Amino acid sequence: MFLLGLDIGSSSVKASLVDAATGAAFASATSPKTELPIVAPKPGWAEQDPATWWKHVKNAIREILVSSKTDTSAIAAIGISYQMHGLVIVDRNMRVLRPAIIWCDSRAVETGEKAFKSMGPKKCLERFLNSPGNFTASKLKWVQQNEPKIYKQIYKMMLPGDYIAMKMTSKIKTTYSGLSEGILWDFKSNGLAQTLLSHYKIAPELIADPVPSFSQQGELTKQAAEELGLKTGTPITYRGGDQPNNALSLNVLSPGEIATTAGTSGVIYGVTDKLVYDPLSRVNTFVHINHSAKKPRYGVLLCINGTGILNSWLKHTIAAHKGSELTYPEMNDLAAATPIGADGLVMLPYGNGAERSLGNKDLRAAIHGLNFPTHKPGHLFRAAQEGIVFALNYGLSIMRGMGMKVRTVRAGHANIFLSPLFCDVFAAMTGATVELCNTDGAQGAARGAGIGAGIYKNTQEAFAGLRTVRRFEPDKKLVKAYGEVYETWLQTLKKEMTSCGYP
Repeated sequence: MFLLGLDIGSSSVKASLVDAATGAAFASATSPKTELPIVAPKPGWAEQDPATWWKHVKNAIREILVSSKTDTSAIAAIGISYQMHGLVIVDRNMRVLRPAIIWCDSRAVETGEKAFKSMGPKKCLERFLNSPGNFTASKLKWVQQNEPKIYKQIYKMMLPGDYIAMKMTSKIKTTYSGLSEGILWDFKSNGLAQTLLSHYKIAPELIADPVPSFSQQGELTKQAAEELGLKTGTPITYRGGDQPNNALSLNVLSPGEIATTAGTSGVIYGVTDKLVYDPLSRVNTFVHINHSAKKPRYGVLLCINGTGILNSWLKHTIAAHKGSELTYPEMNDLAAATPIGADGLVMLPYGNGAERSLGNKDLRAAIHGLNFPTHKPGHLFRAAQEGIVFALNYGLSIMRGMGMKVRTVRAGHANIFLSPLFCDVFAAMTGATVELCNTDGAQGAARGAGIGAGIYKNTQEAFAGLRTVRRFEPDKKLVKAYGEVYETWLQTLKKEMTSCGYP
């Protein structure tokens, strides 16, 4: 018996088959083989066509079925992970009305800030634990204000994972965790954020009905099964945003546990049982996927938009030469061969839209201290990895101020965490032990499907196949060295913010 997990990212779609009995990954596939494009019609905008996600879901599943020769009747359940905070809108015939406004799109920043001020910060933080900010509800309000003809045709708004589930089941549903990530959940009334909807003049009927993250959420229709090459009636039993799902994949489900990832964006996600928030909404609190009334679970999320996308930019520009490119491992080797602090080169990785940890300001990326005779590509690669860790540590200081204690952090053995240098810098700067595990978002979604389908009696069974493959402890010598480099980075950040008119 197998479980199928899907991870709908902004860079690619990944699918994994997990053996339900052993918890081991049986087969996986990624589509496309290169990174998905993000369309930016205007500066600060970021859009993708949802049909593209569906196309690559089909491609990834077909590749898995061909390579593994799996009997589709042996696939017991499907789980879906997805890029958070995106807006997908459809009409009554379930036709997409415009490209999805995805997570790193900044167009609704002003809309959310205006609502935060007019509704009152105290009211917003007590009820939503967040500013309406640049989240899904504010993006929908932007459509209402700027594309009224399209807005009038909307039957339902969805998150990216809700769209994939709709394509599979012909049912439009969301989750409680999903509502909270869109700032559509009122933690005080324990229901839909009616006060925000009323303020935005958005009809509650546009919001999909929620179901628990682990639950029977529909079955594959005949048409969807034919398109995917799967069996009609296969149940979808799990759905979660990429960061709560990353935490699930690492078995981070209890208060005090912390997960991190560094894909396109970089995230630190800590679980708590307390309703906590940052007064400036620089980090955000959402309903975690295993939340219940008896055992409340909330996820405190720090996001840095410019992490993996910075590494990708360096690869396709600095590392590209005469039709060839350095691989990421080669870039990592060059970075590791460069001195700590990159001989005075400082990089601010804020180049992928408005950054929540900077108060929703679009600071843009910056390189400081560039010396032409001294600095080579390896300096840039090292400064980038150091800058990403420093940006995460800067945000982590906010989480510490909210009472989060950082001792052990788990991550998948993937993306930038494949770089030993990055892991060493991360451990030294945060003071945390870094545990890298043999899992990813698609495997997490597959295990989530097993929990939702009742195949696993508990999470202990679900994570029987989870293993720590590498561990990095804070090195005392590196702690001191990087502490000095971080202070230089921090002063550079403060000067850059001041020069751009930010307080």
